Amino acid sequence: MRVALCQISSTGDPATNLGLVADAVARAAAAGARLVVLPEAAMARFGSDLAAAAQEVDGPWASGVRGIAREHGVVVVAGMFAPAGDRRVRNLLLATGGGVEAVYQKIHVYDAFGYRESDSVQPGSEPVSFEVDGFRFGLATCYDVRFPELFRRLAAGGADAVLLCASWGAGAGKREQWELLTRARALDSTSWVLACGQADPAASGEEVSGAAPRGIGRSAVVAPDGRTVAALDSAPGLLVADIDTEAVAAARTAIPVLRNARLLP
Repeated sequence: MRVALCQISSTGDPATNLGLVADAVARAAAAGARLVVLPEAAMARFGSDLAAAAQEVDGPWASGVRGIAREHGVVVVAGMFAPAGDRRVRNLLLATGGGVEAVYQKIHVYDAFGYRESDSVQPGSEPVSFEVDGFRFGLATCYDVRFPELFRRLAAGGADAVLLCASWGAGAGKREQWELLTRARALDSTSWVLACGQADPAASGEEVSGAAPRGIGRSAVVAPDGRTVAALDSAPGLLVADIDTEAVAAARTAIPVLRNARLLP
């Protein structure tokens, strides 16, 4: 299956960002992608007024994404925010198009490195996966990558790949951690990890301040044996790659960690 990771730099305005999504999906579809992945916070960047931006999953922004997916005949995964009912929002991944309709609420909220996502974002509790053309995809968001049990549970439930959408916080050692963690999670779960991050706004000449995680780029396709097979740098860009279930089967035969695990949930 051909997949595309669209590394964009979201603004604080959902309407502007929907335009970025439309442009990115059009380019991905023209490249032959069946599945098009956008980052966490594609609807509105961290550091903006997320409560003001939040909409229900049947609201205009999500409906716009559905229309874009339908127009190009692809499945689109994009990060958005919805009201939580307690003055916070829900950090969601919407997967839509081609008969797919799934919503994942980020389980592990980013209370680390001096930032408290839980102050504004309500955590979820349920793993989510969906199927496209016989390929099962699990969903994960940013800080989730530090919790191998989620990736292993998705794999044990049949996932061949995990779509990891992120707005990774910058800082000393953070790029190295991102690269290490994405590769480790692929090995933990013997699954493809398709890691799509927000571009680094500094790479586009934007001045960045505050603790809000705005992204470092470095989107990557990681194979089930832990090899990074393709990656972007920090700037906005499009990464197109072909993945297959044969690589998953080969890795799970050679490295049967799922079958050998004694403490797997």
